[in-house]
Amino acid sequence: MSQSTQSESVVETNAVSVPVPGAILIFSGRAPQYRPVVLPRDGVLRLGREDIGGLPVPDEKVSRQHAEVTLSDGDFQVKDLGSRNGTWVDGARVEGTVKARSGAVVRLAQTVLLLEADLRRWLAGHVKHDDVIIGPTLQQALDRATVARATNAHLLVRGESGAGKELVASRYHEAGARKGPFVAVNCAAIPASVAERLFFGAVKGAYTEAKQDAEGYLAAADGGVLFLDEIAELDLQVQAKLLRALETGEYLQLGAATPRKASVHVVAASHRDLRTAVAANTFRSDLFYRLSQFEVLLPPLRERKEEVPWLMRHALSGLPVELHATAVEAALVRPWPGNVRELLSETRKAAAAAQAEKGTVLRAEHLAPQAGQPVAGGAPVPPASSRASVGSGVKPGAPPVPSSGDPDREAIMAALAATGNNVSAAAKQLDMHRTQLYRVMKRLGLFLPDAEEP
Repeated sequence: MSQSTQSESVVETNAVSVPVPGAILIFSGRAPQYRPVVLPRDGVLRLGREDIGGLPVPDEKVSRQHAEVTLSDGDFQVKDLGSRNGTWVDGARVEGTVKARSGAVVRLAQTVLLLEADLRRWLAGHVKHDDVIIGPTLQQALDRATVARATNAHLLVRGESGAGKELVASRYHEAGARKGPFVAVNCAAIPASVAERLFFGAVKGAYTEAKQDAEGYLAAADGGVLFLDEIAELDLQVQAKLLRALETGEYLQLGAATPRKASVHVVAASHRDLRTAVAANTFRSDLFYRLSQFEVLLPPLRERKEEVPWLMRHALSGLPVELHATAVEAALVRPWPGNVRELLSETRKAAAAAQAEKGTVLRAEHLAPQAGQPVAGGAPVPPASSRASVGSGVKPGAPPVPSSGDPDREAIMAALAATGNNVSAAAKQLDMHRTQLYRVMKRLGLFLPDAEEP
């Protein structure tokens, strides 16, 4: 497809209300990219070095005619066209043609794309990559925060730990005509015994150690925004006093007889559903209704995959280490329960592992096996919304699909854990040869720093 034809397709599809299937080019030439590519009218998306979405890619290892993608009955079909360096879907090499569903990760040599059943969210957007990485999916949540501030409503944000709730609160603050101060408070870190004093302040003599008047969070945020992270952990008594302060614009310092005034906009955030907390009588219903005038559900990183290469490159800033497509691929197929915070941390650890080998390229094997995976015994990580993965029944965000007959990632990790990372013993437990296990581990991106590959 020519560049002009691709542009015409985008213009036409922006105005329609039906899904627009296609792919998003997100990495090529060891650098993040952002290029939504609409499935052509003939239903066949041909991928090659000189034409992905009407433009070439900066990856000489991609063949001129590398692969093609079609869509049939809601499933994508990915076919390798005899390429020199292979085609992968969610980490498994394509032999002939394989099925893949929306959200699947496709790698052509050192170029990575995402398959999407509906590109409308991505067509008009882009990835901002200045001080903060913001993709089109995250941008929608930030836009809603801006609308909330324009109406002078308080804002409730629900999202997983590390997904960027404070970023939403900051955007809400910045959208105000009169910004005032921004005060961020982690409610989970406040002991109940001092919560009232920290929120409302205290006058001299209110308690033994009160040698002088002390301001609280409300006074500090007067005229601005008070960001209350993990508000579900806030003491019920303090919840009641906070509600009154928001309703009347007045509050009492600890030990005071005369109320003080405060005009505060509140952004409350929690990784928990506050409706459930209200039903369990651990959160006040009246405070919930006051704070939930506007709500934002912050999507986790596994629903913002277009940001992953940019975040990984950001984590490598200042380091003499480049990203390899296999590292991006390995990151994209993991669920990352710790979200952005975890991805940044694990990417830096992987960079250190690469440098320890005197290398300058971060590859899949440098990511720790447990990086981006649920903690043993922890709550299961929900899949990305309506995005099943490759046709072998793998769920969204799952690790790469092993070849038929090979043990899966979980079985290998369990065997390694049971044998103290002894690969020979793990291979025996899995009823396979040690060399075969090494080969499967390499394909799945499982890396043991102290192991010696045969």
